[in-house]
Amino acid sequence: MTADEPLYRRDPEAWQKHLAEGNARQARKRVGADAILRDEQGRILLVDPDYKPDWDLPGGMIEANEPPIDGLIRELKEELNLEVTAGQLTLVCIDWVSPHGPWDDSLMLIFDAGQLTSGQISDLEPNHNELARYALLTPDEARNRLRPYVWLRLQAALDADESKTVAYLHDGHAV
Repeated sequence: MTADEPLYRRDPEAWQKHLAEGNARQARKRVGADAILRDEQGRILLVDPDYKPDWDLPGGMIEANEPPIDGLIRELKEELNLEVTAGQLTLVCIDWVSPHGPWDDSLMLIFDAGQLTSGQISDLEPNHNELARYALLTPDEARNRLRPYVWLRLQAALDADESKTVAYLHDGHAV
């Protein structure tokens, strides 16, 4: 091998180290995934987390190196004892959230998780280490309980779901 050959050919181990150093310097984004779950009347399931003052969609933050869909499945099981599969989840919204307060920017994903059966609803068990309660609400009731930017995201997700598209937003607004 000659010195003018690329590093990845000359020294694969040094190349991997170079890639790892570059990866360590790149930005990291927080990613969250939430679910739209509805009952037979079309009401939307919202949760009331203990750790913040506002109602929210079920779901949460994705762990490092965890696929978002797996994280959502995990969160629904942890928060509500609800088991869903990846095949039940359809991506309907991606919202880039700009830095705010102590938080860097993030990507928030919303998946349509379909309709809950009455049996699934009766089996919901809120994890009282995270949730005070849950409620099934009409869209108007949901709008009154959600932070305005979460409502914008949910409304865009509902519209996208109805039109079989995916909404792409910045801070809750269409781009």
